[in-house]
Amino acid sequence: MATLLSILLAIFIFGCIIAIHEFGHFVAAKCNGIQVNEFAIGMGPKILRFQKGETLYSLRLLPIGGFCSMEGEDAESQNERAFDRKPVWRRMIVVLAGAFMNIVLGFVLLLVTTC
Repeated sequence: MATLLSILLAIFIFGCIIAIHEFGHFVAAKCNGIQVNEFAIGMGPKILRFQKGETLYSLRLLPIGGFCSMEGEDAESQNERAFDRKPVWRRMIVVLAGAFMNIVLGFVLLLVTTC
């Protein structure tokens, strides 16, 4: 029982780290006028999903990552709000925002654990 609880706790903590990382990409994309098609935590089949505005939010079965799918990220798009149509400096902000959020999370955890 304790092992199962430990596994579930590890999955939850890993999911939180992923969510914070992907949230960095999401917020940076929205702030830079980039259309976000889907924000997902996990991979594989969708367990839960809902649409709000132009973005589909989903929780997926396998807790091994996540993604923030933006218009024009993988293929050329004619949409003026596409990732590939934005200046390089805006795209760099979006790409680096995930790592920045990981650093912020580490700093916050450091502050919480030392106080």
